[in-house]
Order: sequence, then C-alpha cells, then structure tokens
Amino acid sequence: MKKNTIASLGIAFLIIIGAFFYISRDTDTASRGAGDGEAKIVDGVQIVEISARGGYFPKRTIAQAGIPTIIRMKTNGTFDCSSSLVVPKLNYRTMLDPSGVRDIPLSASQSEGTVRGLCSMGMYGFEIDFR
Repeated sequence: MKKNTIASLGIAFLIIIGAFFYISRDTDTASRGAGDGEAKIVDGVQIVEISARGGYFPKRTIAQAGIPTIIRMKTNGTFDCSSSLVVPKLNYRTMLDPSGVRDIPLSASQSEGTVRGLCSMGMYGFEIDFR
C-alpha cells in the first residue's frame, strides 16, 4: 500500500511541475526579447513597439528625445490586466482590444525624460527612456 501511495505522489508531483513549466514558458518569444527594446525611426517619426500580454514587453526601451514618437501597443489574445493601460505622464488611460494595434502619439515635447506605462492594477509596467 505504501508503494502505491509513494508512486501516486511522485506522479502527481511530476504532473504539477510539468504544468508549471508549460504555463510559465515564453509563448511569444519574438515580442519578448531579452534586454532593452529599440525604437525605430520611420519617415521622421519614432516608433516604439510594446507587446501587451501577461505584462509588457520589452520592459524598457531606449529612444531619442525631442522627436515625435508613437507608442505602438500590440495585443494578441490579451485578456489579462495588461489590456487596461495607463500612461500617467500623458494622462492617458484606455482598454486595449484583445487583439490588434493601438498607436499612442507623443509630440516632440512629450518625448523627454522617462515615460512609464502600467496596467490599471500596477502589476505590470514598461518604460521608455528618452535620451
């Protein structure tokens, strides 16, 4: 009887550990690059792309200060609190669509210092450092 109990506990443990690794694995690696993000300049406008799903990725982006900028929020099956976006410095608050793209324009004067975005619960965040 003890062997069956020990075997059952061992199998349950392996299932739980496997489920944990499956759930926590990075399912959107293209948008969750390790390290800082990079801004792109297209036709004189700087574009900062942020993916929102289970948090914001990249968490930090370095951008050029003093030029018009678009924060491009991308969602793909986003149903968690990262879909409720707040950017305090811009006095901006919105609900992102579950899948799609939302552009948030910044003027040249708004593209200074650090712009932080976070979910409405404050659990997830990102920042753009303008230099």
